[in-house]
Amino acid sequence: MATFPVINLEKLNGEERATIMEQIKDACENWGFFELLNHGIPHEFLDTVERLTKEHYKKCMEKRFKELVASKALEGLQAEVTDMDWESTFFLRHLPESNMAEIPDLTHEYRKVMKEFALKLEKLAEELLDLLCENLGLEKGYLKKAFHGTRGPTFGTKVSNYPPCPKPDKIKGLRAHTDAGGIILLFQDAQVSGLQLLKDGQWVDVPPMRHSIVINLGDQLEVITNGKYKSVEHRVIAQTNGARMSIASFYNPGSDAIIHPAPALVENKQLYPKFVFEDYMKLYAGLKFQAKEPRFQAMKVRETTLPIATA
Repeated sequence: MATFPVINLEKLNGEERATIMEQIKDACENWGFFELLNHGIPHEFLDTVERLTKEHYKKCMEKRFKELVASKALEGLQAEVTDMDWESTFFLRHLPESNMAEIPDLTHEYRKVMKEFALKLEKLAEELLDLLCENLGLEKGYLKKAFHGTRGPTFGTKVSNYPPCPKPDKIKGLRAHTDAGGIILLFQDAQVSGLQLLKDGQWVDVPPMRHSIVINLGDQLEVITNGKYKSVEHRVIAQTNGARMSIASFYNPGSDAIIHPAPALVENKQLYPKFVFEDYMKLYAGLKFQAKEPRFQAMKVRETTLPIATA
């Protein structure tokens, strides 16, 4: 099987630009995932994010998780659990409005660092969307505009810890799913693995690499590209030793953005419906861990009559 795509973004502005653009194109068309090195976010800053995230889990989340495990008798599982995940999480919203001030237990330093991290990731997400536009033959800014809605994109971060699990064969760290939104930027643990994607019917490990950012494409990019790029099913396998940190940031369309295949990418047939992003998210909330195709079909049945904006 082909090797998981790892792309050195530093070479984008040199004589190897064409090669890097081709690597991004191949990753988007054939994997739906790739890992970025030298992406412009300083290594020392990422080290700080990791340190503060792990400190916060130890101080504020670990006891709660252990209490949950005890209350649900998850230590001695005999049968497979299919309705919950072995993860401890909290969510930060950045755009259109931040909820950072409302999240309890965050230190002043951690709030400040995560706010700065969000700004860096937002910039990287928008740069990547323009690289995708270039590869797709769309005008620069098309994808950002498609995501915009009336209030700009939705952008948030899911901070997860996957503690050591005594029965990883009975419960997943995170059950298999595709991501509903746009483009996802993941800063993951460099030591403890667990993230896998489904490729050609086989589960493939996403290698943990120090200071990398893993990128994956969500359902909305599959729709806008009319299936040229696909969102890909992925999961997290719980591990018996070692806690895994995962910070996934989701750069998504605005809630009222109208999503549809880009006219320039509809060659013979429009394969996906047109819908309001918020309507898709309401449907996704109850069907996250099921196949994506019925979700697209359901949106087609209730396809909005709103006009396609010319972009």
